Amino acid sequence: MNIGIVKEEHTFEGRVAITPANAKALIQAGHRVFVEAGAGLISRFSDEDYRSVGAEVVYTQDEVFGRADLVCKVAPPSAKQYEMMRHEQIVMCPFHLAVARKNWVEMLIAKKVTAIGMEIIEEDDGSLPVVIPMSEIAGQLSIQVASQYLQSQYGGRGILLGGLPGVPPAIVVILGAGVVGTSAAVAATSLGAQVILLDHNINRLRHLRHMLHRRVTTAISNEYNIEKAVKFADVLIGAVLVPGERAPVLVTREMVKTMRPKSLIIDVSIDQGGCVETSRPTTVLDPIFIEENVIHYCVPNMPTKVARTATYALSNATLPYIRQIADLGIHEAMRRNRAIARGTYTYRGYCLRSHLAEGFGVPYRDVRELLKDHE
Repeated sequence: MNIGIVKEEHTFEGRVAITPANAKALIQAGHRVFVEAGAGLISRFSDEDYRSVGAEVVYTQDEVFGRADLVCKVAPPSAKQYEMMRHEQIVMCPFHLAVARKNWVEMLIAKKVTAIGMEIIEEDDGSLPVVIPMSEIAGQLSIQVASQYLQSQYGGRGILLGGLPGVPPAIVVILGAGVVGTSAAVAATSLGAQVILLDHNINRLRHLRHMLHRRVTTAISNEYNIEKAVKFADVLIGAVLVPGERAPVLVTREMVKTMRPKSLIIDVSIDQGGCVETSRPTTVLDPIFIEENVIHYCVPNMPTKVARTATYALSNATLPYIRQIADLGIHEAMRRNRAIARGTYTYRGYCLRSHLAEGFGVPYRDVRELLKDHE
């Protein structure tokens, strides 16, 4: 199979979908890999690194899309890239279709593109193997970001996260005890911050309280508790994820108005639309804005701040699925591997997720029935 790797267009998106080492593994398995020139530049992978393992460097995205049966990306496709997709091509990336434009979804259906969403590849145990490493990075980075924007020189409250003897630490409120929330809680407590963690899953809260040796305060996530917690937060981290769907808005504008002046909101859920009503996407180069006298940090692609680490983590997580698709073909890979089937948004002109098909008004088919029809 011909596999294409594009240079990402999004502002300061430095990750690349496949490392040279993993490109070599695919080539040794009998596949061809095409890499757009400069794709790995920010991650410190040169074109020569790819050439040395047998990959072919091409100089336009048109050529990547034109030659590849399977295109791998790190960021959601741009409008131009949707146009470049070929009939019945396979594209693997974080599509986030729940917050995409209707005409893009219609284009996937019309071109019969197999759209594999990295963010919804789900194993039988419910884990999201591609999301997990990116969430671990985002959770750690959220505390680094908090340390920066609490500083006076960045307009923050002038607070040290861990405090000092006789000086209280910062209060960090985390909404969601998944991978992002856990990673953020571990990082924050290690610095001595006071952490309040809210989630609807009592068993998850019990596990984290034990794991963190009772250094975290836990509460059930409901409107009353969220409303109460945000009033005391120096840092509020939104870490809510509903796979394949828009993140629910848990913090209203009225709640934001009650927060301390120049406190900080880090909405990690912004990839799925954000869980704070006042959030809107920002960029790595222009990461913050102030709304209701509260600093908002809403960068969708946070892991790109550590592009090399994130590239290794992402490529290692996706390689088994890419290899299986390349070795078996998409139909057989979906039939044998339910994680790939669950992670597919569109296939053969149908949307495979009922709520999205209904919302966008496009044809829906159950993936199991569709796979049987084409055996």
